[in-house]
Amino acid sequence: MTASPIDAAFRSCRSVLMAVVAFSCVINLLMLTGPFFMLQIYDRVLASRSVPTLVALLALAVFLYVFQGIFDLIRARVLVGLGLRLDSRLRGLSFEMMSTLLQRRGREGSVQQPLRDLDQLRHFLSGQGPIAIFDLPWMPFYLAMLYLLHPLLGAVGLAGIIVLCSFMLITEFATKSPTRLAGQRSSARNGLAETYCRNAESIRAMGMADEMRARWEQAHVAFLADNGRAVKISSDLSALSKVFRFMLQSLMLASGAWLAIEGEASAGAMIAASILSARALAPVELAIANWRNFVAARQSRGRLSALSRELPPQPKPMALPAPVSRLDVQAMAVAPPGQAKATIGGVTFTAEAGSAVGVIGPTGSGKSSLARALVGAWPASKGSVRLDGGAIEHWDPVALGAHIGYLPQDIELFDGTIAENIARFSKNAEPGDIIAAADRAGVHDLIQRLPNGYDTKLGEGGTALSGGERQRIALARALYGEPFLIVLDEPNSNLDADGEAALTRAIKWARQAKRVVIVVAHRPSALAAVDLVLMMQSGQQLAFGPKDEVLGKVLQKPRAA
Repeated sequence: MTASPIDAAFRSCRSVLMAVVAFSCVINLLMLTGPFFMLQIYDRVLASRSVPTLVALLALAVFLYVFQGIFDLIRARVLVGLGLRLDSRLRGLSFEMMSTLLQRRGREGSVQQPLRDLDQLRHFLSGQGPIAIFDLPWMPFYLAMLYLLHPLLGAVGLAGIIVLCSFMLITEFATKSPTRLAGQRSSARNGLAETYCRNAESIRAMGMADEMRARWEQAHVAFLADNGRAVKISSDLSALSKVFRFMLQSLMLASGAWLAIEGEASAGAMIAASILSARALAPVELAIANWRNFVAARQSRGRLSALSRELPPQPKPMALPAPVSRLDVQAMAVAPPGQAKATIGGVTFTAEAGSAVGVIGPTGSGKSSLARALVGAWPASKGSVRLDGGAIEHWDPVALGAHIGYLPQDIELFDGTIAENIARFSKNAEPGDIIAAADRAGVHDLIQRLPNGYDTKLGEGGTALSGGERQRIALARALYGEPFLIVLDEPNSNLDADGEAALTRAIKWARQAKRVVIVVAHRPSALAAVDLVLMMQSGQQLAFGPKDEVLGKVLQKPRAA
């Protein structure tokens, strides 16, 4: 099986992981400072009553503790850097997977899950969980040190390790399912919150706030139930493991005291054994406390790996020449993302440069689906859309976007200035090109009347503007860069008479500039400048041809009936 990009990204971090392993080795060796210091104090200093020996041992211990603290600090920072490095390798891929999921599945499901999974991985790698994992292999080392002090102390330590490892296994199996369910509930809850934010005005205006809040609260309560179950299990076992570790430490101290009374071990060995047992069991306790995050991170990596295999990165296609002559649609069928049933099928037409096609038909006939397919927002399930003979799926999406202008029915403007929105947030946009696009859309004077002109800041969705203003600025964005294919879906739905006149002039400009324009329309005024008409009904193409010819057939049907 081919390794996924996720696995490749983790492999690229091997050098960092090896550095963390090296730091863990040094830190765990320096952890012996405490036991040996106590051993020497009780067995050597107190017996000899030598102050110089005490001072020397204390100075050496402080020196080693300082080094231990430095290495601990470096290891923690390296782990934070590891999380950031993995994020830098995977954030672009995660965003691309989210975009592909949105195109394939629409807004159904958790299309933002790849980004959340990456956040979970980075959060875990930057926390205490990896430290516990890197320290766990040192348990046999500390156990061996206990056996060197006395076999009984080693046996007590081994029993404690077995019990705590049992707690760790119970934590693994008990938290796996609720952690997975909590992730799914969280996605559903966040999706409802995003829906509310997007449609807040409509929800408030129509008195739906209580119902939407109730739905969100229901999803939130379900999330809290599963998340609380996972947290409760992890917290309970963590508390039990902590209590057991304290009991074991006392048992180890009692065992050492008994051996000292029997003359089989020294008082220093008794104290050293207590410290060694605590150090041997600390990684297990830390692992139990962080096990829920570990399970969540492991599930996130599994989802990302599976998704990256399902949606492998596509090689960048060879650059194609800019389209200049025609648009060909060949026997195209389109299904909405995430659905198997096609909403339109059998659409075939050709539009030469300088043509404007008006797409008409009753509500639900598939006009907007056709518009989305023409710009590549929805992939064609059958047939093809071609520009100068080249199928649009053969284009690099970024390169294709420069040749397409799209005004969707649901207008979306983004947080930024008007100039940035018109220029599609291009970093290399020239002011002259922005003004030219606005002028072609007939919106230059309107923008100039705004408080800051082209530098007027828009909120998310362009809420500072009226519907007509948003539509005209979105039209300027569609015309920016003089794209070859311009698709306008209900471009006059919010326009007044002046706006419709500006729209007609924009379509005429596009035809004179030898562009192809597709105009989806309900209102006849949007068809004033088109020369061809495509009639849709029930997802099928009924007629295509010169405007007067097709409209004449449409208008004659009621009379014949």
